[in-house]
Amino acid sequence: MMNPFNYSYPVNVYFGEGAAAKNMPAELSKVGKNVLLAYGGGSIKKNGVYDEMIKILKDAGKTITEFTGIMSNPTYDKVQEGTKLAKDNNIDFILAVGGGSVIDCCKIVSAQANLSEDIWEFEYSKGKRPEEFIPMGAVVTAFGTGAEMNNGAVITNTEKMMKSALWGAFYSFAVLDPAYTMSMPMGQVISGAFDSLSHSMEIYMGSPRDTNLSDEINVATQRNIIRNIRATLKNPDDVHARSELMWAAAMAENGILKIGKATDFQCHMLEHQLGAYTDCNHGQGLAVLHPVLYKHYLPEATQQFAQLATEVWGIDPKGKYESELAEEFIEALSNFIKKIGLPTTFAEMGIGDGTDFEAIAKSTIRTGGCVKKFTDEELLKVLNECK
Repeated sequence: MMNPFNYSYPVNVYFGEGAAAKNMPAELSKVGKNVLLAYGGGSIKKNGVYDEMIKILKDAGKTITEFTGIMSNPTYDKVQEGTKLAKDNNIDFILAVGGGSVIDCCKIVSAQANLSEDIWEFEYSKGKRPEEFIPMGAVVTAFGTGAEMNNGAVITNTEKMMKSALWGAFYSFAVLDPAYTMSMPMGQVISGAFDSLSHSMEIYMGSPRDTNLSDEINVATQRNIIRNIRATLKNPDDVHARSELMWAAAMAENGILKIGKATDFQCHMLEHQLGAYTDCNHGQGLAVLHPVLYKHYLPEATQQFAQLATEVWGIDPKGKYESELAEEFIEALSNFIKKIGLPTTFAEMGIGDGTDFEAIAKSTIRTGGCVKKFTDEELLKVLNECK
């Protein structure tokens, strides 16, 4: 039976080509004059998105302050930089334009700007959550994380050597225009899409583990991601496949798949700490870790793996034990990762033996809904097997 739940969803989603020009003027009319325009390394200036956003903002009569250079693994220092800009310029509204890193960073800027104390200590030492925020909107140009769909952010605290979740604001609206993603490098497309698949698997592996509607929707989402990764690799100009992947990323993080579930996300927690120590690509790290970690889930996850084998990967169950199907699921996932060009070892990612894997294992958060409760020693073994 599913766990008791309350479900509400505050983000107004505008999906489709031309969604920004059609819908943002009305949204911007609801907010103040001073806007913080946040983005990353400048790719939006090459693909025309920057010029479009500037025009929309100026046509709405907004005064623009730019917050630029948000990195792929946003740091706590970068959050504080954005917070200072917000305070110094009396920012009324934040417009985040980019992928998950930009979108996550702005969630915490939005909260920290209205908080008189350090948000990391406020959340981790005092166990509190901020309640006042600068309103925000997101324009997604790189899909995969689904960050625009929730109020959680993954931030790297370089001083504490922690890449961890902080809780900020929900976006009041999100623009999902598949056309904006067409200039994404293929490696980023596939890495991001695998992150979406990972989100779905991590949710599915949580509890309860008997048949429920959330998991049945989840299975369909996983099949969709796998099919459209293949379609995108076959034809990089397939806008339909990009559209599907963009919405699948949102579905994996808008809470629907999590209804009535306590999620797993142990692979994500381990990858986050790997990222804290190596600044590695998130989707690539997940691709290396998942098959190895899942081998350590046997036999605790035999039933779920067997279900994924048949329902997601289409493996014929006839004449096979559940344990055989579980192993075939891991094999199918491993083969898929190789075929779509993602790395299968840390060595392929440039992560060497000099990495402090013991510290990574010890500092990894253990999540509540896990199939298996890992010790430091077991997580260290997983990391060593990934080398």
